[in-house]
Amino acid sequence: MKKIKKEDIKQEVFDLYDDYAHNKLARREFIEKLSLYAVGGLTVTSLMSFLMPNYKDTMLVNPKDPELDSGYISYESPKGGGTIKGLLSKPKNSSEKLGGIIVVHENRGLNPYIEDTARRAALEGYITLAPDALTPLGGYPGNDDEGRALQRQRDRDAMLEDFLAAFNYLKDHEQCSGKIGVVGFCFGGWISNMMAVKQPDLAAAVPFYGSQPTEGIDNINAPLMLHFAGLDNRVNAGWPDYEEALKKHNKSYEAYVYPDVNHGFHNTTTPRYDKASAELAWERTMAFFKKHLR
Repeated sequence: MKKIKKEDIKQEVFDLYDDYAHNKLARREFIEKLSLYAVGGLTVTSLMSFLMPNYKDTMLVNPKDPELDSGYISYESPKGGGTIKGLLSKPKNSSEKLGGIIVVHENRGLNPYIEDTARRAALEGYITLAPDALTPLGGYPGNDDEGRALQRQRDRDAMLEDFLAAFNYLKDHEQCSGKIGVVGFCFGGWISNMMAVKQPDLAAAVPFYGSQPTEGIDNINAPLMLHFAGLDNRVNAGWPDYEEALKKHNKSYEAYVYPDVNHGFHNTTTPRYDKASAELAWERTMAFFKKHLR
């Protein structure tokens, strides 16, 4: 089988995958459309294999890192989904109070990439909580296709309540300083924006390619750092109106557009990942949290 390289793939293929990953194409329709690009030694099977996430070989943090204390907890979400499972991570043997970061998954539940990201942030000196909004349906099922199907069964406002409850859990944690931020990706980007709208005590919010709120923007107190993918026309279409509202209400924000990269460029597990842009965005994010959470 021909080994596929990222540069061999037309942008239209990544656009198809984006539509599929965001439930705009059923699997059968996705495969049918993908077959149009199965030329020059490429097969539909090889294209599918190339596009799907690879969790085995892409983790940046060893879950058993000796410098890390990481494990699952449960907390109450009275207005959301009842009891929610989350991954709580912090530096091992740290006695000081730490800033908190809520890490919000994409539209498929708490998969290994988000867990890896939460552990990575914890190693920077924070207590992090990565909730699984699929908990009321049994939790992340082990693959993203089923995860997306499950997440479509939940009301997104109820899931927002789950993450607002995560804020309260961290705030009450004995090792949290009370300064809490949020970072989220895709669906989690929307959650990050909405937590800024709904939680007046939020200390910082960092949405990665997340859709934008259309009301309540005047309620935002938290400074925002927003990351956008240059090729992500779907999400980027809402940014001008959001930016206009942020300016109108004199809100603190900084926004970055990373040229020639796709939605999901921070996700290490798919070929949409762009190492240079992802590392720059993460460096900026950590500097932003250091400024506002310490």
